[in-house]
Amino acid sequence: MKTTAYFLLFLVLQTLVGCALPPSGNQPPEEQVAVVTTDKGQFVIEFYPNAAPVAVENFTKLIKQKFYDGLTFHRKVDQDGLNIIQGGCPKGDGTGGPGWNIIDEYTDPNQRPHLRGTVAMARANMPNSAGSQFYICLKPQPHLDGNYTTFGSVIHGMDIVDLLEIDDVMTKIRLEAKSKYVQATAE
Repeated sequence: MKTTAYFLLFLVLQTLVGCALPPSGNQPPEEQVAVVTTDKGQFVIEFYPNAAPVAVENFTKLIKQKFYDGLTFHRKVDQDGLNIIQGGCPKGDGTGGPGWNIIDEYTDPNQRPHLRGTVAMARANMPNSAGSQFYICLKPQPHLDGNYTTFGSVIHGMDIVDLLEIDDVMTKIRLEAKSKYVQATAE
């Protein structure tokens, strides 16, 4: 009987503590990652909120709205020094967006360079025209630095990103706790 009471107390406490923890989608951007599920596998993007707070907020907002679920990668370029895969267009042809644009942040002094795995906002050939489309660098792209807002980086699954082709589907993107994918380091 005593064991049953302790077990019930344990279950009640576990439920209360579990309910008190915020869901991963409500954590600040620096404690979240985007887990992108594609028909080729999953990859994980960490965010750079200090370098591009507007782009990170926009991207996470669209994830919460499930905007990206079912969209395709509509562009892959490997020529003239450009090596990227691009997605996030609701029309699937590179001409669509969420119905709004965000400001460019590529002049922010905290901007990160375009390295392999960097995630950045795609835009039209005019300022402040990014909305939902993003690209991932398959190789370093230093000529893009200072021209496009970088807001994250692939931290797991770059081998999956390498396999992506035009028309591959993002079946879903979800926000999860960064701690599930990154080990804390002692300072």
